[in-house]
Amino acid sequence: MAAALPGGAPPAQDGKRRQFGSRFLSDPARVFRHNAWDDVKWSEEQAAAAERKVQENSAQRVCPEKQVDYEVNAHKYWNDFYKIHENGFFKDRHWLFTEFPELAPSHSQNHLKDLLLENKKSQTPERTSSEDGPGLTIEEQHASSSTSLEHKAQPPVEDNVTQKLSHLEIRAEEFPGSLATYRILEVGCGVGNTVFPILHTNNDPGLFVYCCDFSSTAVELVRTNSEYDPSRCFAFVHDLCDEGQRYPVPQDSVDVIILIFVLSAILPDKMQKAINRLSRLLKPGGMILLRDYGRYDMAQLRFKKGQCLSGNFYVRGDGTRVYFFTQDELDTLFSTAGLEKVQNLVDRRLQVNRGKQLTMYRVWIQCKYRKPLLSSAS
Repeated sequence: MAAALPGGAPPAQDGKRRQFGSRFLSDPARVFRHNAWDDVKWSEEQAAAAERKVQENSAQRVCPEKQVDYEVNAHKYWNDFYKIHENGFFKDRHWLFTEFPELAPSHSQNHLKDLLLENKKSQTPERTSSEDGPGLTIEEQHASSSTSLEHKAQPPVEDNVTQKLSHLEIRAEEFPGSLATYRILEVGCGVGNTVFPILHTNNDPGLFVYCCDFSSTAVELVRTNSEYDPSRCFAFVHDLCDEGQRYPVPQDSVDVIILIFVLSAILPDKMQKAINRLSRLLKPGGMILLRDYGRYDMAQLRFKKGQCLSGNFYVRGDGTRVYFFTQDELDTLFSTAGLEKVQNLVDRRLQVNRGKQLTMYRVWIQCKYRKPLLSSAS
């Protein structure tokens, strides 16, 4: 029997990383025994102090002229960020497979099959046609794609395809990764800290990963990475808020969409339309996975007066912006887009710098929202 850690949960038997919420601080005197503690409860006094701090740093707003500059030149600020930091700022997110097992195609495909079988017990889906191709059930689409996998796909030419997206209808046989049986799209990919762990961990021949970022500098760093394989991945520049730009995939074609600390970077007024567009890309049963900043996170409390753009929306010193969400706000965004809640939880974590004897209270929100298998129109 594994011995219990002092002030925490017993270690994992298999040595794998635990999901958050498994290491609890029961004795404050032991706070510096580990680098982080999960599911930290805030006292009423601590919550009230955080609210006062936000009211204080929100009292003075950025002037309208500068707010326009931060919006119009957002791409410039993010390009400058990646030119300075390149791939040395963020670490690869190996925790993804613990928190989001849906990213493992075998797990996700089995889960989708279960959903389909459950749905068939009560309804018989009948599809005749769609704007993206002939009417096929999900199983038929996968079977058709599996047969086509015997023919090797041509590596996509990123620049040519990207140029065509703005004025071409995307048809099933023309888009990158059209032969794949499982498709993942990451929006706001940065330099590939999510994409490359996925490609490295999963060698499923039916997997194809799309990744895009607002910053052309970031996308170029992804494309020139030695691990970038155009036969399994397609990186492209894309503005999440530009309704005139097309994604390089048809509607109802993506299994999983990943949003990791990206939705918070855009203007709050544009978030709903961005989520609406993404939801249309999902297959029935497909999911959006999100992890982002929560209200009263340490980063929000550290902002100074004069950095607030609007309620809970701030600009950093480098010109990039960040919003701090509540669970209800995210639930409204996804529900309005027609998605069903699978998970919406707050991760309150206490991070510790044992060398400097510092404690830092982090607040993140993690969500999973699924597209219904059958819409009411079906």
